[in-house]
Amino acid sequence: MAKAIGLSVALFALWLALSGFFKPFLLLLGVLSCALTLYLAFRMKLLDDEAVPIQLRLTLLLYWGWLGGEIFKSAVAVSKVILARDMPLHQQLIAVPAPQKTDMGHVIFANSITLTPGTVTVETRPGIFLIHALTEEASAMSGFAEMGRRVAEIETR
Repeated sequence: MAKAIGLSVALFALWLALSGFFKPFLLLLGVLSCALTLYLAFRMKLLDDEAVPIQLRLTLLLYWGWLGGEIFKSAVAVSKVILARDMPLHQQLIAVPAPQKTDMGHVIFANSITLTPGTVTVETRPGIFLIHALTEEASAMSGFAEMGRRVAEIETR
């Protein structure tokens, strides 16, 4: 039941944010469309931990803010490399430990690495990721350790 409530609140919040209409008739249509979507998700047996990850802590919002800052800093660094006359690339593949305990944590960590400019998650194995880094600065293990620690904090234990 908690997953159904969580999904319906998220769907209506998304509908409201995307539509921006606050007229009673349109709000009613939004509620009805969210109810229909919830009914279809229930009938298709999609209300599980993967589809509705309410087990993640609210610190996920703080993590998104931190990740946005990291993405911006990396974008600036990659832009400097691209605009440099000699283009100082030092590409390498590195193995990064993945300290997360759940599949959802591994997905968040791998996608966070890929979202950060200059790094791409190439391969995932239990407990370790293979990462392609564009520069020496992008391959610093301290940055990956910090990101991994923050992702592990938002998981449920």
